Amino acid sequence: MKVILLGEIKGKGGEGDVVDVAQGYAENYLFPKKLAVAATKGNLKQLEERRNNIEKREAVRIADANALKESIDGKSVTVDAKVGDEGVLFGSVTASMVADAIKADLGVEVDRKRVELGKPIKVAGAHEVPVALYREIRATVTVLVGVTAEEAVEEPEAEETAEEAVAEVETEAAAE
Repeated sequence: MKVILLGEIKGKGGEGDVVDVAQGYAENYLFPKKLAVAATKGNLKQLEERRNNIEKREAVRIADANALKESIDGKSVTVDAKVGDEGVLFGSVTASMVADAIKADLGVEVDRKRVELGKPIKVAGAHEVPVALYREIRATVTVLVGVTAEEAVEEPEAEETAEEAVAEVETEAAAE
């Protein structure tokens, strides 16, 4: 069934897009929530008349998303969590905790549904977390869990020295 979207729907499209969806999805979800209308001749004609306004709103949304990306991309936020032995957390860090940390540390409001965490963080350290801002515009935030920024910088160096030691042992074994 062809419908005209009245707002952004993740995985389907944005305002004014004509998409093909299952009839049950349209009738039971999109239409009652006023997220879409049927793509009839009359509705398509109205869409063409509103196309200019939709493009202006779309340009504003993209500009806002790019400005938000500039303000949070590459930054780091700290999430306080109780850390046990060997860096394992008591509990886990969720997307809503990351969104709250972004608001507290960077002063930027981000919807928790936009934080693409996948699985909750259960290990202390620095974790790269993508944030979907609008359609394909994404920013990456470093989430520090149970560590400070200085400790997070030191950790990769320790991993590199361990990797170098393994490489040295392998080259010595190959030489023999």
